[in-house]
Amino acid sequence: MSDTGDEASAPFLAPDDVHVTRDVMITMRDGVRLATDIYRPAIDGRPIDTPLPVLLERTPYDKLGTNHGDRTRDDPTPRSKPELAVDFARGGYVVALQDCRGRYGSEGVFEKYLNEGPDGVDTIAWLAKQPWCDGRVATLGLSYGAHVQSALACLAPPALAAMFLDSGGFSSAFHSGIRQGGAFELKQATWAYKHALLSPATKADPARRAALKAEDLRAWFKRMPWSEGHSPLAAAPEYEKYLLDQWRSGLFGPYWEQNGLYAAGAYDAYADVPMVHMSSWYDPYALTATQNYVGLAARKRGPVKLILGPWTHGQRSVTYAGEVDFGAEAALDGALAADFVTLRLAWFDAWLKDGAGPDPLPPVKLFVMGGGTGRKTPEGRLDHGGRWLDADAWPPTTSAITDYFLRIDGGLDRAAPPEAEAFRDYVHDPARPAPTIGGATASGAPVMQAGAFDQRERPDMFGCEAPYRPLAERDDVLVFQTPPLAEAVEVIGPIRAELFIGSDQPDTDFHIKLIDVHPPSPDYPEGFAMNLTTGVLRARYREGFDHETRLEPDQVYRITVEAFPTANLFATGHRIRLDVSSSNFPHFDVNPNSGEPEGHGTSPRPARNRIYVDAARPSRLLLPITRR
Repeated sequence: MSDTGDEASAPFLAPDDVHVTRDVMITMRDGVRLATDIYRPAIDGRPIDTPLPVLLERTPYDKLGTNHGDRTRDDPTPRSKPELAVDFARGGYVVALQDCRGRYGSEGVFEKYLNEGPDGVDTIAWLAKQPWCDGRVATLGLSYGAHVQSALACLAPPALAAMFLDSGGFSSAFHSGIRQGGAFELKQATWAYKHALLSPATKADPARRAALKAEDLRAWFKRMPWSEGHSPLAAAPEYEKYLLDQWRSGLFGPYWEQNGLYAAGAYDAYADVPMVHMSSWYDPYALTATQNYVGLAARKRGPVKLILGPWTHGQRSVTYAGEVDFGAEAALDGALAADFVTLRLAWFDAWLKDGAGPDPLPPVKLFVMGGGTGRKTPEGRLDHGGRWLDADAWPPTTSAITDYFLRIDGGLDRAAPPEAEAFRDYVHDPARPAPTIGGATASGAPVMQAGAFDQRERPDMFGCEAPYRPLAERDDVLVFQTPPLAEAVEVIGPIRAELFIGSDQPDTDFHIKLIDVHPPSPDYPEGFAMNLTTGVLRARYREGFDHETRLEPDQVYRITVEAFPTANLFATGHRIRLDVSSSNFPHFDVNPNSGEPEGHGTSPRPARNRIYVDAARPSRLLLPITRR
């Protein structure tokens, strides 16, 4: 499912070869009971007695629900969690589907992310003791269902035997997923609103439900900052509280080091079991997946595997993201296995069933975007193309960092700038932020869309205004780009920029966006500026995320802005482009420039910001380019 949540559950009748026990209430260490459905292989409706490995999926999205991504390449109709549980049971496993604390059939109060480690450990301990379990419990799940796996793995329960984490499992939620570069990811706000509506407390309280449904989320996004009782979540105070806590916790410290938010701090203690970390280039957890892979592969006997596709969050069985298509090979189906169920069964069989088959995955399996025709597909999307690549490490050892320097004329050049003093400046007005046009986000409805898009404003995207110009024409976006490439350039790995900056305000943000500029064509007469990845740094954290340092007027500062990783072939005739601005809304909250505490920016003011591009202060983009 995407972070936006599963569809409503429908009645499910188990077949004769699978036995289901509904709503087994498993007691946690504090007495709270979590509702769990148990699926066991059966003969004529009677469960077999042979002890088997257990596959556990814990979810806040309803154990009876349907994940929008659980389709196949050939059948676009998503299949429900119970239907998939039947597939895994038929594969020779007991399957346990559990509602997280405070969600659907489970007791307790939901507090996003913070109870999942202990609850997962207690659940695994209970499962391992059952007569139908052979003592081994493996985990699987998407998004929040991956976060809960990593949280329990940090506590290394002894019965944990293998994991398959799909699009989640925070390496550090402070650095990606909740905050990034010090800015706050507003997908947390849209998620909180939707799931407050779906919470048990709302279901039990018609007045609360009516109050929540009456809110206009798009209107609230124009009325920030929010506060207690002044938000679309006022009728759901427990959701409002955790959201505001995250929004206002701008310093990296004890809050962000809690279990469930910071696996990187527990890598040494993390369970040493076979594990897969899967994500995609337009998913909010691509950085998490790569960091977990690097941090754990170096410490564990393994195997630790990494998969990176060209998809949006959880949409592994389609070939497109946004308005760009990546070709027939882009879906997981057919490239890694017949479908996602088959891949996971092969993975678990390899490590939980003696002699069942080989490990189905190389250390790193990634999709390199690019190389398509650049024309419009019959479905109306840009044919960007791409191919799968196997590698032994992340980033691949064939990648080497190459500097591209920002030039005063808007160029992006491998030669350092010759000017003795040069800068470009712009005004960031918090009242008119640059709008988000796609990107690596999720659960953003109704104010965000994920994926690859031509970087121009359009009527159907929040924050865009007529006459719907290219973002490159905005006066608060600086564009630096190469000439049309004489030969192709392949970029695979982490992306960052080192910028020399200044501002006339005590705080401001600096956003970067890497773009593949397709040349004009009959289908795209003005070309197509395709977003690849973005990054941000809130300037008050430039010296470290554990303390704040305000900017001084007329001073120059060197900062590093980290973007999400990517893999893209910039084809001959294309341009490599870097956009620099100070907003990307509503993906991130808007910096009021005033230096006020996080989440309390009630006195916004314009900031005149500078990017220096001279010999003494050579701002540059660092690209991991494949050596040829």
